[in-house]
Amino acid sequence: MKKLLVFVFALGLFGTAQAQFGVRAGFSSANFTDFASDPIAGFHAGAYFRKELGFISIEPGIQYSQKGHERVGAIGTPAVKNDRLSYVDVPVLVRLNFLPYLNVFAGPQGSVLVSRKLEFTDGSTDTSTEPIKGYDIAGVIGVGAKLPQGLNAQVSYDIGFQSLNYYNQNVKNSVLKISIGYDF
Repeated sequence: MKKLLVFVFALGLFGTAQAQFGVRAGFSSANFTDFASDPIAGFHAGAYFRKELGFISIEPGIQYSQKGHERVGAIGTPAVKNDRLSYVDVPVLVRLNFLPYLNVFAGPQGSVLVSRKLEFTDGSTDTSTEPIKGYDIAGVIGVGAKLPQGLNAQVSYDIGFQSLNYYNQNVKNSVLKISIGYDF
């Protein structure tokens, strides 16, 4: 993960012509794959650096992102209500600029688990991150649009590539994100 962070920031030092720094925030709907649960609503916010290369753009970034799940028909006493996981995501996206205002993108994303809040139906909570792998590797795909006055919007989907080993179960993060950004 350290190497990925160094790469992201080193990329920002090279050539600032045709480059944009920006911020992005939005709504997230997250869930686990292969797990009896419902999506949990959350948010994400962060910054990015976009290097325009004509038809292609390279966009490394860093963001805080909420993930997790809500339980359906939880078993046990007390039953689990929801489990909110907070990550720092480091995506490196490649954008294909089809039209001046429309693009599609994809790329890898490394994530580090920074906190957790497990809520039970009786109101108690647990913040231990022990039963979950402390990092995640995912892919990101999506579509974006440039809007007037430096604004942009995008819809993306994060697909977990590896198991989180959630209480020794093979589950992966799955996150739909709707974002608004601003280019400085």
